[in-house]
Amino acid sequence: MTDRMYRIALASRPTGAPEAANFSYEEAPIPAPGPGEVLVRVHYMSLDPYMRGRMDDAKSYAAPVPIGGTMEAGGVGEVIASNDPGFAPGDFAFGMFGWATHGVQPGKMLRKIDPKVMPITTALGVLGMPGFTGWFGLLEHGRPKAGETLVVAAATGPVGSIVGQVARLAGLRTVGIAGGADKCRIATETFGFDACLDHRAYDSAADLRRALATECPDGIDIYFENVGGKVLEAVLPLMNNFGRIPICGMISWYNAGGLGAGASDPGLTGPAIWRSILVKFLSVNGFIISNHFDRYPAFLAEVAPKLASGEIRYLEDVAEGLENAPAAFMSMLRGGNTGKQIVKLI
Repeated sequence: MTDRMYRIALASRPTGAPEAANFSYEEAPIPAPGPGEVLVRVHYMSLDPYMRGRMDDAKSYAAPVPIGGTMEAGGVGEVIASNDPGFAPGDFAFGMFGWATHGVQPGKMLRKIDPKVMPITTALGVLGMPGFTGWFGLLEHGRPKAGETLVVAAATGPVGSIVGQVARLAGLRTVGIAGGADKCRIATETFGFDACLDHRAYDSAADLRRALATECPDGIDIYFENVGGKVLEAVLPLMNNFGRIPICGMISWYNAGGLGAGASDPGLTGPAIWRSILVKFLSVNGFIISNHFDRYPAFLAEVAPKLASGEIRYLEDVAEGLENAPAAFMSMLRGGNTGKQIVKLI
C-alpha cells in the first residue's frame, strides 16, 4: 500500500460561481490513526450544495473551510487501520473524510456500513444525509396529510426525490419542479410524481405560477423549499391558508455569496414574503439536519425496507476520480447532475 494520499483543498474563496482556480489538488502523507481513531480508504465521496456555503467566509451554523483546508464531504470506504474496538480492517464505514482519498476520524464519529445489505453509495444519498433531510423535513415541518398537495423543486435530486416519494406514499398529490424535460420525465416515471414542471421553460415567475396553478387546482399545502428564486416567487401566491414551508436550501442564490445574502430578487421583497406568511397563516421552518440525528434510526427503520422492496427508488450520478470532483461540483450547482452526485475514488 502506498503511503501517500490525495486531497482537494480550498485555494481561494469564490466571488460568485466557483471556478477551477478556487480548488487545489494536493498530495500528502497518509495520516496514522491515534487512540480511538480509525483510518479509512475512501471509495466514494458525496457532493452536496451546502458545500458552496462552506467556501464563503460568512457566519453560519458551521465554520467555513479555511483557505488551504480540505473541502468538506461525507465519504464511505474501507477501514485499513483501527484503534477503536468497534471497527476492524475490512469493515466499511461512513464519515466526514472530506474531498480526500483517505481520512482519519474518531470511531465514535463513524457509522458502520454493511455492503451486503445495500450498496455502500446509498450511505451518501438515499439512506444518508440527503434522504434523511427530505424525510425529516417533510414529516416534522411539512406535517403531510392525505389528500393535500405538495410542491418540491430539485425534484429529481436526492432530497427532492425522497420528499416526493414519501409524500406520495402518504396519499398526497405531488408536483415536482426540475430543470429540463428529461428530469421532469424521470420525476414522473421513476419517482412517481403526479406532475413535474420544467422551470427552464418559463421566462418568469408569473408564467411558472400559471402552470403550477393548473397542476395544483386545490392550491399548495406544502412547499418543500430547496431552491428559492423564481420558484419561491411562483409558489407563494398559491399557498393555501395554514400551509407549511420547510426550508432546506436556497441553491439558486448560493453563488451570490454570503450563503445567499448577496442575492437580489426584486420579486421577493421582505414585505411581500412577510405579508404572505401573515395573511395565509403559514408555518415556515428552517432546519439543519445535523441537529436531528437522534431521529436517524427511525428514518432508516422506515425508509430502508421501502428501498429494498422497490417502493422507494433512487438515482446516482457518478463522477470518476478525485481530480474531477471540482468540475462535478460546479456542474451540480448549475443543475448538471441527474440524481445524487457522488465521486468514485477507487
